[in-house]
Amino acid sequence: MPSNETYVSQILQVISAEPEKVVLSWRDRTLTAAELTTLVRSAAQGLHQHAGGIDGGAVVAILTVTNTAPTLVLRYAANLAGATVVHLHTTNAVDPADHLAADAKLKVLRETGATYLAVDAENLAAARELRERLGTPLTLAALGDLGPDVLDLTAGDPDALDPDAVEIGPDRPAVVTYTSGTTGEPKGIAFDFRARNGFISAGLQMGWRSVYLACLPLSHSSGATADDSLASGGSVVLRDGFDPGDVLRCIERHGITRMLLSPPQLYLLMDHPEVDSADLSSLTMVTYVGSPASPERLGEAVKVFGDVLIQVYATSEAGFVSMLSPAEHLDPRLRVTVGRPMPGWVRITDPEDHRDLPPGETGEVCVRSPFTMSEYVAEPELTARTVRDGWVHTGDLGFVDGDGYLHLRGRIGEVIKTNGIKIHPVTVENAFLAHPDVVQAAVFCVRDRDRIEHLHAAVVLREAGTATPDGLAEHIRATISPKHVPARIHIRPALPLTGVGKPDKARLAVEASG
Repeated sequence: MPSNETYVSQILQVISAEPEKVVLSWRDRTLTAAELTTLVRSAAQGLHQHAGGIDGGAVVAILTVTNTAPTLVLRYAANLAGATVVHLHTTNAVDPADHLAADAKLKVLRETGATYLAVDAENLAAARELRERLGTPLTLAALGDLGPDVLDLTAGDPDALDPDAVEIGPDRPAVVTYTSGTTGEPKGIAFDFRARNGFISAGLQMGWRSVYLACLPLSHSSGATADDSLASGGSVVLRDGFDPGDVLRCIERHGITRMLLSPPQLYLLMDHPEVDSADLSSLTMVTYVGSPASPERLGEAVKVFGDVLIQVYATSEAGFVSMLSPAEHLDPRLRVTVGRPMPGWVRITDPEDHRDLPPGETGEVCVRSPFTMSEYVAEPELTARTVRDGWVHTGDLGFVDGDGYLHLRGRIGEVIKTNGIKIHPVTVENAFLAHPDVVQAAVFCVRDRDRIEHLHAAVVLREAGTATPDGLAEHIRATISPKHVPARIHIRPALPLTGVGKPDKARLAVEASG
């Protein structure tokens, strides 16, 4: 795309070909392409005019109900006007029901230097409290009239702003996404316009035209997938969260062709009692991302969904890394991998001395691609440790085999030292999931009073009472080794998931310690 054109301009240009087409659906509401374009352009003009131009780089925080049209419209409008966007509401993705505390929101606003807070009616009271406590100027803005103290972005003239006249350097931050905080304090990860624009350009080359069902938060990878779907001439159906029965009904009602799920959500969907009777014929892309998947369960998923599964390996900092295609899912030998990275994108290095390791040796996965982050916000030392010579050190452990396929072994920080050896939780999880009675598993560390690490596991059975902790322990003993048998195996009706669909191991560890 031209140097001054953004991914938002590209989306609006594509959807203008079918102005009456419904491109966004959420709850009981819809937006046509023409309506979406008018909203985005009006809001962009409102922001640009109020700021006196945004060539200096305004920062717009967004505090809205996550998977609704305003979340997308406000991001598009801010980016079209050249501003940086910070998603504020879903920075605490550890628990989708536990919204980020006001103090944590204030920390994000201060770190990013936000001068605008775009809100919806549901979050107006919280936004006013934040403005009162922030101590620096903060303009509240909304898509509509929410009061005299809130800038109405719909009052702008949609034809007044010429996006081509807005100077947006490719290095300017487009979006700041805060990590879920599952491994510590949430960190703000900045992606510049070059990375965001490049993602859309790559999607256009694939030629996808999809009806995308968004269940994961739009503030994370689901938002980029929504962008890609619209930029390819498709449409987006937004849901408040993931419910397998609701997903099956949406597939039939809307003719869904594309989904993005976490592996635990994929398992819940394929295990749902209504899946066999549901019409899934419209599906062409069922993508899963976010945590390691079980090769055995993927074999079951192929039988349920057919050759539509796509595994994407991506990290918060590195973005897209590799993909396992639908055809590759049909080969059991490849289901243990996360696909082939693009040539030159991945190095495997020794975590201690950072030397390159040969094929077959496990080390840290390092990534250099057009989609990697530019920095951690307000964390220059952490940025320098994470990004070295253009390579993002992901903290993931893995190796590349002789055929160029990438295998993951878990996180460096998740390696558990017990029974005199180092144990990768994903190895034990996959062994549990190879048991015919187990449908979900999470392996985690519990430390005792003396800070000694103990291996624990939480499993969900296909049917209650079909397996016992002793029987599962024997399975691990026979499948891997006696030293890999967890100190305790907790059989649960379900696993707690974070807001982005990963097993909530921090919560499991707290519960197991109690």
